[in-house]
Amino acid sequence: MCKPHRCPHINMTGNVCVYCPGGPDSDFEYSTQSYTGYEPTSMRAIRARYDPFLQTRHRLEQLKQLGHDVDKVEFIVMGGTFMSLPDDYRDYFIRNLHDALSGHTSTSVEEAVKYSERSKTKCIGITIETRPDYCLKRHLSDMLKYGCTRLEIGVQSVYEDVARDTNRGHTVKAVCETFQLAKDCGFKVVVHMMPDLPNVDFERDVDQFVQFFEDPAFRADGLKIYPTLVIRGTGLYELWKTGRYKSYPPSVLIDLIAKILSLVPPWTRVYRVQRDIPMPLVSSGVEHGNLRELALARMKDLGLQCRDVRTREVGIQEIHNKVRPYEIQLIRRDYVANGGWETFLSYEDPEQDILVGLLRLRKCSDETFRPELKGGVSIVRELHVYGSVVPVNARDPTKFQHQGFGTLLMEEAERIAVEEHGANKIAVISGVGTRNYYRKLGYELEGPYMCKSLKPRIE
Repeated sequence: MCKPHRCPHINMTGNVCVYCPGGPDSDFEYSTQSYTGYEPTSMRAIRARYDPFLQTRHRLEQLKQLGHDVDKVEFIVMGGTFMSLPDDYRDYFIRNLHDALSGHTSTSVEEAVKYSERSKTKCIGITIETRPDYCLKRHLSDMLKYGCTRLEIGVQSVYEDVARDTNRGHTVKAVCETFQLAKDCGFKVVVHMMPDLPNVDFERDVDQFVQFFEDPAFRADGLKIYPTLVIRGTGLYELWKTGRYKSYPPSVLIDLIAKILSLVPPWTRVYRVQRDIPMPLVSSGVEHGNLRELALARMKDLGLQCRDVRTREVGIQEIHNKVRPYEIQLIRRDYVANGGWETFLSYEDPEQDILVGLLRLRKCSDETFRPELKGGVSIVRELHVYGSVVPVNARDPTKFQHQGFGTLLMEEAERIAVEEHGANKIAVISGVGTRNYYRKLGYELEGPYMCKSLKPRIE
């Protein structure tokens, strides 16, 4: 988590979003924007005085003590709009994340990334939280330099009137433009959405998620559903106190989340269904700490099915349903999103609806601005094999990682790129620590991407 700083759109709109707690001007003074300081991540950051090196080292030590293998690490940079902070602070922060893994003391981000590539503890990806107005071309290029592979973008609502009335400080049109820019750079796009906002009833909430999943201008890769919470010190708290805002009753909220989960397409992953904010700080809103579990139970009662990536993962299925895949097949799903052609490849057991591994391939739009991706280049935006973590260079026949599924998915992606996209090159947005994996497949580093020249196949 980065240091506390003021929300960047205060200067433009005069205030923060009506529902937003936290930040240096809030009731929770030592917290970052949109956090209270009482979330587990916030408390770990405060204990380390927001030092990125100490936060990383302390967390790795905690995970080791809990019995986790830590030779693969993914960072999520939290704490408000990281890309609004000064360049020198951002460079310092990212440099120290990589240095905490490699043990090297670097003087630049480029040096830190170079040593992180060879670190025993591999950085398989970095996720950065940002806003559409801090996700422009220069910001995207900086994030590529950092080794970032996934963006979490605060959208909250697809309605322009709601964005305006809640003081978001950006338009929904800007959101759609950002998605296309980000995907054309190869980033995975995860969106934060907030049902139960002011001026949105149950039907309108359902309609906005239908639009979010079906409109090609949206169609993100992942989703975090954060039902609106009323927290003291916010503008929404004043509206609630004076009777001008009322949250959904608990049973209605469970029905809504169940309905939303039933709409999720099989290529989208629902990462979270509620915030980590402790219940005693919530004046009105979510009243249960296990909202996803309750929503899934409601879906079962209604005969609805959740087919998002997380629900179908092989590891989740083994833990919750005690089932393993029996007959694994290559499944292909194509869809149009954000000006480009997306192909979602996966190895699944279709009979039991269990997902073993996935690959996201994109034929970029003509508007892509990265020089490495111009001229008909296809890009792999994600390659992931699920199940229990298997250490780097190790194999376990009872687990699914390191069994060749990733290589098979890459081979099929290369075939599609040549034969259907007409591409002469394929690129991969790779975590810094996984670049050597792609080198073994014939890829070379070109800018921030791993790239490979393609030749038409001769039958």
